[in-house]
Amino acid sequence: MPFGLCNAPATFQRCMMSLFSDMLDNFIEIFMDDFSVFGKSFESCLTNLDCVLKRCKETNLLLNWEKCHFMVREGIVLGHKVSKKGIEVDRAKVEIIEKLLPPTSTKGVRSFLGHDGLYRRFIKDFSKISRPLCNLLEKDFAFVFYDSCLQAFNLLKEKLTSALVIVAPDWELLFELMCDASDYAVGAVLGQRRGKVFHVIYYASKTLN
Repeated sequence: MPFGLCNAPATFQRCMMSLFSDMLDNFIEIFMDDFSVFGKSFESCLTNLDCVLKRCKETNLLLNWEKCHFMVREGIVLGHKVSKKGIEVDRAKVEIIEKLLPPTSTKGVRSFLGHDGLYRRFIKDFSKISRPLCNLLEKDFAFVFYDSCLQAFNLLKEKLTSALVIVAPDWELLFELMCDASDYAVGAVLGQRRGKVFHVIYYASKTLN
C-alpha cells in the first residue's frame, strides 16, 4: 500500500481484519500492522501460531522477521509492557516524558497531553488533574502558564512514573466499580478483589462542560 493516502490506515486495518476474521478474539488481536497471537498454554500457542503463519502464507502476507518475537513471557505491545503480571507503562517512553520541560506554547501542551494521555488508564483522576492544562487549549484562552498548570504538569509526570500494574480481568470473579464526581470532573475505577487485595483493571475520567 502506498504511503501518504489519508484513508490508508483504515483500509489496511479492514484488510487485516478480513484476512484473520475467523481468528479474531479467539487467539489473535490486530492493530494495523501489529498483531499478537496468544493461547492458554504453550501447546495452544504453537497451534494458534501455526494457523496464523499458514494464513500469512496463503494470502502472501510478508512478515518482517526482525520485528517478530515468538513465545515470549513479556514484551512491548503498542507502547505497553505486557506480561503475566498484567499491563504496565513502557519505561522507555516514561523516561522521555520525565525529561520534558514545562511547555511554553499551546502546541507544547497538546504534545505533552498526547504523550501522557496514552497512559491515562493508569492514572487515577487523569482528567481532573490535567484540567488546568486542558484549559490552555480552549479557543480564545490566553496562554498563561499559571502555578496550577505547573502543578498539574509535575503531578502527571509523578503519577506516570509511579503507575501501578493493571491486571487483566478474571471473568470468574465479581467486578467492583467505584465512582467519584466533582463540579467539573467525573471518575471511576474498575477492579476486582483477589483474596483481600483489590487489583485495578482500568481508571477512567472525564471533565464536564
